[in-house]
Amino acid sequence: MNDRLSNPLGILLNRRSVVAKNLTEPGPDDDELTSLLATGIRVPDHGKIGPWRLQVMRKPVQARLGDILAARFRALHDDASDHQIEFERQRPQRAPILIVVSSRVDRARQVPEIEQLMSCGAVCQNLLNASVILGYAAQWLTEWPAFDEEIKAALGVPDDQHLVGFIYIGSAAEPPNERPRPGLEDVVSYPETLP
Repeated sequence: MNDRLSNPLGILLNRRSVVAKNLTEPGPDDDELTSLLATGIRVPDHGKIGPWRLQVMRKPVQARLGDILAARFRALHDDASDHQIEFERQRPQRAPILIVVSSRVDRARQVPEIEQLMSCGAVCQNLLNASVILGYAAQWLTEWPAFDEEIKAALGVPDDQHLVGFIYIGSAAEPPNERPRPGLEDVVSYPETLP
């Protein structure tokens, strides 16, 4: 058995997002990417709706998305510097693989929208976990493009749907620092009765 998989709980207990700008080659190969995506969509899905869509972007499409972000940022900010515009152009190109996760909430179904959106969030988390189990690093971001209607339209996300996350995947250029985490005693309770 692969040493990484001999203690998957230990892997998840030590999982840490790596800042997208610190992700580099190599990224997952085609077989790993297929496994990662299959794991990503294996989430709770009340009503078997599949209320999510995933777009996998490699470098050429990332570059095109970067051009779209740069143009949109310039249109939104008349005073934007060339440095800021170039930063936006590079934003989607920070990692070998970019997966755009969007919702496909079916409001005609009786399943509450919040449950469908939580399923989308579970896809994002599964992609992060699958990445680290495969030996890669990842970061889940939204940032301003996720909330911009023109960017959503460019990505084919309808007005009434959500851009849930940009999942950046690659190899860590440097190990991430640990960050403070809440203690279990601060967030977990064991009620013996309810009022």
